[in-house]
Amino acid sequence: MARGAGRERPELWVVRIPGLVPYAEGLALQERVRERRQADEIPDVLLLLEHPPVYTRGRRTQPADLPFGDDWYRERGIEVHDADRGGRVTYHGPGQLVGYPIMRIDDVLEYVRTMERAIIAALADEGIEAGLREGLTGVWVGDAKIASIGVHVSRGVTTHGLAVNVDNDLTPFEWIVPCGIDHVNMTSVGRETGRADAIGCFRKRLAWRFAEAYGRRQRIVTLERALGERAAEPRPLESVTA
Repeated sequence: MARGAGRERPELWVVRIPGLVPYAEGLALQERVRERRQADEIPDVLLLLEHPPVYTRGRRTQPADLPFGDDWYRERGIEVHDADRGGRVTYHGPGQLVGYPIMRIDDVLEYVRTMERAIIAALADEGIEAGLREGLTGVWVGDAKIASIGVHVSRGVTTHGLAVNVDNDLTPFEWIVPCGIDHVNMTSVGRETGRADAIGCFRKRLAWRFAEAYGRRQRIVTLERALGERAAEPRPLESVTA
């Protein structure tokens, strides 16, 4: 009998949120989904989205990580937000795929390592050979970083998660000390492959590989279902007279 036969894998609900989600709104969504997961009202959930330009400061961020000061960045259209995740400062922006897994876990290190393996597998599907660097979290292509990870765990359930550079502008990384690593090079799926507009395809690859890595069965659901809300009723068509 094949391994796992006769035993259905638990579900992973995958929510693809369209458009750009402001960072503060993304935090609020995570908190609402986490409350439902902590109450075991829903299975594990993976939120996939993009943010407008924003720097997020993890708990270990140092003042030198944003050397020009918050106002300088905001004048250039980049918000600055504090986050309760681990790690230091990083950047999110359009074209970067952000994944927020809301999962019940019991081993943080294994959770992070599994996430790294899922990202590496999804990048391999794009023809990109990626790997790890000893002593550092995240995923690398040679000496350039392509994905960052930062997590928070509350009552056994995670928030925050991963960010993979796909089609995004990498310039904002040059204005900070990304993840507290001086002089780090950043790269993206687009830079490595020469393909533009890859985020739609990569979003599907990552969701599949993520579910596979954690032994889950992927199910695409709406944000309303993850939040326990009823979908809006369709508006009746207005009558048209000639």
